[in-house]
Amino acid sequence: MIKMTNKNTVKISVRNLVEFILRSGDIDNSRKGVSDKEAMELGSRLHRKIQGSMGTSYQAEVSLKIITEFEEFDLKVEGRADGIETKNGQVIVDEIKGTFAELVFMKEAISVHIAQAKCYAYIYAKEHELNELTVQITYCNMETEDIKRFQERCSFDELDKWFKELINEYYKWALFEYEWTTTRNQSMEGLEFPFEYREGQRDLVTGVYASISRQKELFIQAPTGIGKTMSAVFPSVRAIGAGMGSKIFYLTAKTITRTVASEAFNILQGQGLKYKVIMLTAKEKMCTCDEMICNPDNCPKAKGHFDRINDAVYELLTKTDNFGRDELLEHSDKWQVCPHELGLDVSLWVDSIICDYNYVFDPRARLKRFFAENRNGEYIFLIDEAHNLVERGREMFSAVLYKEDFLTVKKLVSPYNQKLAQYLEKSNRQLLAYKRECDTYQVLPNIGGFESNLLKVMSELEKFLEEAPEGEEQEKVLDFYFEVRTFLLICELLDDNYVIYSKHDENGRFALRLYCVNPANNLQECLDKGNSTIFFSATLLPMQYYKTLFSTREDDFAITAVSPFEQANKQVLLGGDVSSKYTRRGPSEYAKFANYIHEIIHARRGNYLTFFPSYRFMEDVYAKYIEQFPEDEGLCLKQMTAMTEQNREDFLNEFTTDKAITLVGFCVMGGIFAEGIDLIGERLIGAIIVGTGLPQVNYEKEILMNFYNERGENGFDYAYRFPGMNKVLQAAGRVIRTDEDKGIIVLLDERFANRDYRGLFPADWNDVRRCSLTTVRKQVNEFWDRH
Repeated sequence: MIKMTNKNTVKISVRNLVEFILRSGDIDNSRKGVSDKEAMELGSRLHRKIQGSMGTSYQAEVSLKIITEFEEFDLKVEGRADGIETKNGQVIVDEIKGTFAELVFMKEAISVHIAQAKCYAYIYAKEHELNELTVQITYCNMETEDIKRFQERCSFDELDKWFKELINEYYKWALFEYEWTTTRNQSMEGLEFPFEYREGQRDLVTGVYASISRQKELFIQAPTGIGKTMSAVFPSVRAIGAGMGSKIFYLTAKTITRTVASEAFNILQGQGLKYKVIMLTAKEKMCTCDEMICNPDNCPKAKGHFDRINDAVYELLTKTDNFGRDELLEHSDKWQVCPHELGLDVSLWVDSIICDYNYVFDPRARLKRFFAENRNGEYIFLIDEAHNLVERGREMFSAVLYKEDFLTVKKLVSPYNQKLAQYLEKSNRQLLAYKRECDTYQVLPNIGGFESNLLKVMSELEKFLEEAPEGEEQEKVLDFYFEVRTFLLICELLDDNYVIYSKHDENGRFALRLYCVNPANNLQECLDKGNSTIFFSATLLPMQYYKTLFSTREDDFAITAVSPFEQANKQVLLGGDVSSKYTRRGPSEYAKFANYIHEIIHARRGNYLTFFPSYRFMEDVYAKYIEQFPEDEGLCLKQMTAMTEQNREDFLNEFTTDKAITLVGFCVMGGIFAEGIDLIGERLIGAIIVGTGLPQVNYEKEILMNFYNERGENGFDYAYRFPGMNKVLQAAGRVIRTDEDKGIIVLLDERFANRDYRGLFPADWNDVRRCSLTTVRKQVNEFWDRH
């Protein structure tokens, strides 16, 4: 919320100050469209257009600040007024707000907007020794560009009294932050790395700290077991204490890695570190209501939420240092506030936030309190399992609309809003024209006038949702509205890194897709809101591939760490007498894979995981295995689609060390058992990887391949080989997790012998041995005989 700038000064923005102290009332999402708070972010160009039209007497984006002295510290309040106009000797302080509301129905300005302008007015009046001035709120309709202004004449004495009351109310929060920061930094004096350094780990810690101190980005390729999490967390925490950053965002793609990150902070806290950490959980997992409807009629915690939330946050912050789902739910029950909103408010005051990628990157879900337009901070981003950010990044910055949805929504709204129905029909006709020219899929140079009409659709949907009664029809329209809004949001990001295409999907629907092939520009824009970023994973090979997809900087650092474990503790075998190619798939090839699995798991009793490129492939080989070896059926577990967390835990709990039988799990590469799980010691002694993990051929992969081919790159690498081998390496990484682990990794596919694939093997796979169906059992036995 506030930021330490030196020993005696803390600061907060004008907007954060008024929005925090002056909020009150209910949470109410009954107004279903775009909030006024979001509207200006959707129309920043319109904002600048208004400023540019005001003439020479109008100063835009005027920076203002004021310092209030307290005994313990100075409090600096700062921000930028949208405009200061001097007209006929009178000074007008202007605050511009975009809205989708019809201006004719606005009778007065919104109180928090007035408060923001009054802060700027007070600071400006004090600086220029003015006795009075005018506060003006300018509202602009996002669709029509109509403008409506509200003015209020204020004397300096009135503003002075009002502002001092505001600051005094905020004092206890500033004091808390000041005292906590002092306590936290003092606790870091003498804080040491909590473990004995493994080989290469000290270099990682040094590299992370150096990158943060230089405000650079660092890519770390480090094998499993080296301790990447603590190697990133410890130097980042020390950097916070040294004033190199204000907050750590630890970003992950999966729940299990969030837990590992939390444990790392807990270990440091156990060493005496005073540090506040929150783990953010998705809203649907935090909501305790039968339906996630956030208004006072449906949720008792929504009624009067903002009247209680500040006291609830303050008590929680002064009670504990770790905030997970359970702590937030318990405290929300005590204070009767929304647990999700409680977590978001607490996040403003903590030292580190552990959360999913989308809280930072996704334009639909990012935390606007940290990452809205024109907002940034001295953040340190730690991106765990960074290889997952490739596809997640592409998806977060892409959008799609379906022709059939326009017709469905048109039928729903026609009885109530003919204007909206006409706009929907026009969009439908535009999509129909694309459909007639598209056999399978078609790359388009642009979307012509489709975007401009879609803006009209969104505006009319907004009006419809304001008036429509709640029910199933309204929910369908609302879902469509969000899809339209997302599409228009992505339209503003279109550049050379995008491909626009239409397609007929597998369900017979016709789609118009904005596909972000290379998300680097969009990701970089988000990362530039902080100071430094550390990308780390066990599989960032080839490094340049990931650099080009995550960053646009030319001065990024990179570290490739070697495995800290004895190379002799594992054996990598390559079976080249089988193939997962589509042209080779069939009963005879499935039988070979089944025989391979049988030979390997019966060479030594223990627990094994077998990974396949798809569920269908897995099912076919599993069926052949049971057909050929019915006596082994009791030894086999199979990953199912849509497994719950309990199903997943039950599956993994079968991999124990106290069984007198062999166990083999049939799993899918890239799935929930292929990364982020730890089966230590003899809980897992082997991984059998069937195929090179190449993604299935589809329109999007072909578009991706052509995109890079046209740019002189090897498109097959970008679309298929690199993503496939990443899945292979992740699956193989399940075997050796500690320096005590021993096990085998068997690669089954003729293509692994090809140098294009072998060139992507990690450095510690330099002793790969060839095997065959007739020799593999003997070779596995020989490995275990040595151990």
